[in-house]
Amino acid sequence: MASSTITLTPTSFILNKKDLGFSAFSAPSLFSIPKCRRTVSKKICSVMTPQQSERKPSTTGSVKTAMTMTEKIFARASEKTQLSPGENVWVNVDILMTHDVCGPGSIGIFKKEFGENAKVWDREKIVIIPDHYIFTSDERANRNVDILRDFCMEQNIKYFYDIKDLGNFKANPDYKGVCHIALAQEGHCRPGEVLLGTDSHTCTAGAFGQFATGIGNTDAGFVLGAGKLLLKVPPTLRFVLDGEMPSYLLAKDLILQIIGEISVSGATYKSMEFVGTTVESLTMEERMTLCNMVVEAGGKNGVVPADSTTFKYLEDKTSVAYEPVYSDEQARFLSEYRFDVSKLEPLVAKPHSPDNRALARECKDVKIDRVYIGSCTGGKTEDFMAAAKVFLASGKKVKVPTFLVPATQKVWMDVYGLEVPGSGGKTCSQIFEEAGCDTPASPSCGACLGGPKDTYARMNEPMVCVSTTNRNFPGRMGHKEGQIYLASPYTAAASALTGYVTDPREFLL
Repeated sequence: MASSTITLTPTSFILNKKDLGFSAFSAPSLFSIPKCRRTVSKKICSVMTPQQSERKPSTTGSVKTAMTMTEKIFARASEKTQLSPGENVWVNVDILMTHDVCGPGSIGIFKKEFGENAKVWDREKIVIIPDHYIFTSDERANRNVDILRDFCMEQNIKYFYDIKDLGNFKANPDYKGVCHIALAQEGHCRPGEVLLGTDSHTCTAGAFGQFATGIGNTDAGFVLGAGKLLLKVPPTLRFVLDGEMPSYLLAKDLILQIIGEISVSGATYKSMEFVGTTVESLTMEERMTLCNMVVEAGGKNGVVPADSTTFKYLEDKTSVAYEPVYSDEQARFLSEYRFDVSKLEPLVAKPHSPDNRALARECKDVKIDRVYIGSCTGGKTEDFMAAAKVFLASGKKVKVPTFLVPATQKVWMDVYGLEVPGSGGKTCSQIFEEAGCDTPASPSCGACLGGPKDTYARMNEPMVCVSTTNRNFPGRMGHKEGQIYLASPYTAAASALTGYVTDPREFLL
């Protein structure tokens, strides 16, 4: 077994990385791996005694090889007892999600291949969520939602979160907002299941201990009719995060650290499993942030073992029975990375790649034009609570336009209804107003992907933006010459207060 140690640098806090290949190892506990030393000795330690009687065949059945969480989920969904990385298997799908960008194309393929009058495989396992290009006057974008509505009526789809009144989102009781957050809030994410979606950030749902990944329109069209998909079993990278989380860090910092370590191609078609005391201490929303960006490292899926935090979150969200799975103690991991989270600092990803990692304090001379807090990565209730905490601690007003886009209707209601701890009864919305932020917008994906020209907070000219979104490629959020610094809500709020990329410790310590 080969092993290697990575030297610590000011921006690298990985303790060690073990290249474990595909050979199984044993561990006395979930988070410790014994070191192996190879020695050469001529001393005879033991001698095998002659066999005294005829050895009888085993009566315990076939020998079982240990499996990772993802391998176990694939095995269950393909009705196999054993699977290994690289195998191609037909996987039964528990939930298929699509939205207004990819839904019409997936529906078109379904009708072309299965027939104009074909019925979907299960109307209760398909979730359709308009969320990307919603609050716009663009006729083509609006037509996409019409296509979804017609299809859902034709197929009697149970879970279609429709929107008809674009002028007042609150007048649409079924409308939710960003698909990845809505899937969790509406109880469609369950441990041990397979969830596929026509969006690369479907991997967010891995926070619930399930296999969740993005697929294309062609695959989705096939799943609509067949309820299954041919998938290759991915090998697993394990990330062990231990240590007490500093008060100025969020899960966004953790995933930026990891992507910075392994690069945007470091997990290509691999499962990324997150364990350790730090992960166990994270809330469900923070775990969702962690899994959301595995695709930015090329990951096939991200996954967090289900525990009491998971079960508590799901108590009032689903009545569907589920059965979690966990990696065996001697499961085979391609590589393992260990981090001491207590030593990490606030991070940003500089333009134009999520792995262009830097310490926030190293970018203090970068002047910015605006701040954007929202998206599936940074538009959850706890993300806005974090931003409000910074604004409250500073008592100052923002120096640049600061846009707030709640992910879902529920998040929007929380922004206006939940009191911020230590604020004397103030809500996030009150704190944002006092700080001079823009009024929280209608819940949607907003400007994350760019969208039509009239999309709220879209960059229609070259600008420098600190954003809680997940990608900073040229053209994201609008203008192809825009520069996006990816950051946590803490760092984004701190930057809004100074007009420069700012380490949140300036206000939180």
